[in-house]
Amino acid sequence: MTADPKRAVPITVAHGDGIGPEIMDATLRIITAGGAQLAVETISIGETVYAQGITAGIEPAAWDCLRRTRVFLKAPITTPQGGGFKSLNVTVRKTLGLFANVRPCPAYAPYVATKHPGMDVVIIRENEEDLYAGIEHRQTDEVTQCLKLITRPGSERVIRYAFEYARRYRRSKVTCFTKDNIMKMTDGLFHRVFDEVASEYPDLESEHWIVDIGAAKLADTPGAFDVIVLPNLYGDILSDVAAQIAGSVGLAGSANIGSGIAMFEAIHGSAPRRAGLNMANPSGLLLGAVQMLVHIGQGEAAALVHNAWLRTIEDGVHTYDIYDPSVSTAKVGTAEFAEAVIARLGTTPVTLRAVSYPSAAEPIMIALPSRPPAHKELVGMDVFVDWRGPVEALATVLEASAGPDLELVMISNRGQKVYPGGMSETFCVDHWRCRFQAHDLGSPVTHDQIIDLLRRLANAGLPFIKTEGLFTFDGQAGFSLGQGQ
Repeated sequence: MTADPKRAVPITVAHGDGIGPEIMDATLRIITAGGAQLAVETISIGETVYAQGITAGIEPAAWDCLRRTRVFLKAPITTPQGGGFKSLNVTVRKTLGLFANVRPCPAYAPYVATKHPGMDVVIIRENEEDLYAGIEHRQTDEVTQCLKLITRPGSERVIRYAFEYARRYRRSKVTCFTKDNIMKMTDGLFHRVFDEVASEYPDLESEHWIVDIGAAKLADTPGAFDVIVLPNLYGDILSDVAAQIAGSVGLAGSANIGSGIAMFEAIHGSAPRRAGLNMANPSGLLLGAVQMLVHIGQGEAAALVHNAWLRTIEDGVHTYDIYDPSVSTAKVGTAEFAEAVIARLGTTPVTLRAVSYPSAAEPIMIALPSRPPAHKELVGMDVFVDWRGPVEALATVLEASAGPDLELVMISNRGQKVYPGGMSETFCVDHWRCRFQAHDLGSPVTHDQIIDLLRRLANAGLPFIKTEGLFTFDGQAGFSLGQGQ
């Protein structure tokens, strides 16, 4: 079917690396045959761009195309291994503000093998922050760090999106996974915001799980979950786990949603060993494209394509990765699979549940309420130093350098308090957190006092490698205690 120029929606397409060009060609053939009205603009990303010395993997001019179309259908790319090369996925998500990653993970039993035939879980992952901020430093000979950043606005946007998504698609429950029994401030903030937002959706059930037992429950009993919202790292890991236990990572599509721009892709990689062999399964990218069609208001075409794909799977026409002689009727290549789907346009599955989408759905938009800032007050400083030797000797130097206004409150090593009152069995490295506060704990201190402290430490042979201000917010401590404190 030829696109009507008057109805065609501009989109940006990148054919990617490895199997990317093959599965993109198959995907575009199918959705075009299914009535998608698209005006395609193509950009180059990935290996060819890396080879030009552009470490981001995307040419500067391509950003103009993405800003113009505001819809990006992207095939997998290969990120070169080695220092200096950035993940293009992370770059695009953060640059364009694509805060929510949406990954439906349904089972297709009995046509695709799974231990969980009734599974139908949607993972909604925060997409921009957490440890994926990528802020890393080597601070001493023995220690590197990665900063975990969790923000209230970032958490609230993705959590509100999860509840709105559940309402839009008639889901009944939203579950939050965090590790706030350990990371009480970062994951604790995500959990707290979840509870606040959940109270605004009394029509939906809500619950929270600690991520380790939640992951075990997801792997064992996925039917206990419906929509799961979680921070970036946990979401990255568990969305792949969910897709695989549903049947195959190769069948999973992904939507990356921002305030005005969205990117759609398969969740799998570029599989360069399969490139050019007409073997790859285009289903993940195709289902990402179905999400794209819904997003741009072409729900009829999305349903036509999705139902034809379901019928193809149901009829046993399978690529090598899901082929099973007990249920499959034909093992086909990439191009042949595309032809099989096209041949079934207009049909619906018999056993699997047929899908329907609104013909002109509006994208889910998230507006955050304004909040007055808390009253913030400096009450001390954690000073990190590089030191080899016994903690008692370190404490002697620190206490002598504290000055008249401040006192050394504690020293910790890898988060465990080791002074005063530490234990000899605690294993220590060369990276020490030294906490200074006013003699009257909780009383304000000035930046001048902190600067004078740092100068005294440097003069004593303990130049700082990092500092963290200790602040209260509306009188509440904005910092954690050392373990054992």
